[in-house]
Amino acid sequence: MIKDFQFKKIAQDGQARRGEITMPRGKIRTPAFMPVGTAGTVKAMYMDQLESLGADIILGNTYHLMLRPGAERVARLGGLHEFTRWQKPILTDSGGFQVMSLGGLVKLNEKNVTFQSHIDGAYYEMSPERSIEIQGLLDSDIQMQLDQCIALPASENAMENAMQLSLRWAERCKNAFGEQRGKALFGIVQGGDNIRLREQSAKALTDMDLKGYAIGGLAVGEPQDVMLAMLEVTCPLLPIEKPRYLMGVGTPDDILKSVARGIDMFDCVMPTRAGRHGLAYTRFGKINLRNACHAEDTRPLDPQSECPAAREYSRAYLHHLIKSGEPLGGMLLTWNNLAYYQYLMQSIREAIEAQKFNDFCIETMRVWEKGDVSL
Repeated sequence: MIKDFQFKKIAQDGQARRGEITMPRGKIRTPAFMPVGTAGTVKAMYMDQLESLGADIILGNTYHLMLRPGAERVARLGGLHEFTRWQKPILTDSGGFQVMSLGGLVKLNEKNVTFQSHIDGAYYEMSPERSIEIQGLLDSDIQMQLDQCIALPASENAMENAMQLSLRWAERCKNAFGEQRGKALFGIVQGGDNIRLREQSAKALTDMDLKGYAIGGLAVGEPQDVMLAMLEVTCPLLPIEKPRYLMGVGTPDDILKSVARGIDMFDCVMPTRAGRHGLAYTRFGKINLRNACHAEDTRPLDPQSECPAAREYSRAYLHHLIKSGEPLGGMLLTWNNLAYYQYLMQSIREAIEAQKFNDFCIETMRVWEKGDVSL
C-alpha cells in the first residue's frame, strides 16, 4: 500500500506532461480535472456517477464546509470521505478565495482574516493555522495554503502586498501542517498579472519544498492571453518533479492551452454550472439547449459518447426540460458536461503519451470551430 504522496512523470511532449500522483486513497492520472464538490457534493451528481466517468479526485470547499455542516461535525462523522461516500482522493481549498470575495464583509490583517457568514451573518476568523486545522478535520488528502487572492485589475502595490502576505502565510501553513504521511500541502503562487511578482512568488515557494504548487489569482477577469503569459513565466520556475495545479480553470480551450504550458491539475465549476443553465459541452463545442432550434431536434447530443445523458436523450427533450425548469434537465446536462471533461482529459493523456499532443490540439480546436454535427 502506498503510504505517502508521490508524483512521477510518465511522458512529456513539449511542455505538456503526462504523470501520476499516488496516495493511500488512490492514483490521480494527470493532467487531471477535478469536479468541484463545493459543499460536499458535486451538484446534481451521485458519487458513483463521478467514479464511472473516470474522475480520480474531487474538490471540497473549506469555506462552505466550515460554515455548514461544520468541520468538527464532519470529523465526528468520520471525515469527508465517509460523510460523502467518496473513497478516492479529495483536495480541499483553503477557503481564502471565497473569504476574500466577500468584499466589505472582510477585515484582513497579518494574523488572520475576519469575515461574516453569508448564511447567518455570524463572525468567523480564518488564520493559516485554522485553515489547516479545518482541512485536517475534513481529512482531505491534498490541502491548500491560505492565501490572499485579489481581483484583477489591481495596482502593483496591492498585488505585491497580497503576494508577500501569501508567502508569509504559506510558511505558517507549512508549520501547522507538519509532517503528515499520505497527505500533501500545496503552496499557491500569487502576483496578479505582474511578471516580477509571479517570479518572486514561485521562487520563494519552491524554496519551501512543498509537495505541490498551485497557481492562483488567475481566471479572475483577465483576458486569456494574460493568464497564459503568467503560466509561461511561472511553470518553468516550479520543480519539474512536483505537480502544478491551475486553480479555478476552466473552459476546455483554457485546459488545452494550459496543459501545453505545463499544468497538471485543474478544477472549475464551469461544467456543472453551465449544465444547470442549459449549456452542454461536447466534442463539437458548446450547445445551448435553451435555443428554439432544438425544440424538435430528435438527435442526441453525441451518439458516440459513453455517457447515457449525451447518447440516449434527444435534444428536443433536453430543450423541453430546460425551458420547463425541470431539475432533470440540469442533472442530465451536468452529467454530459462532466463526462465530456473527463473524456477530454483522457484524450489529452493519450495524446501526450503518443507524442501527438500538438496534433490533438489542432484537430480538437478545428472540430470546435466547425461546430455542431450537421443535420
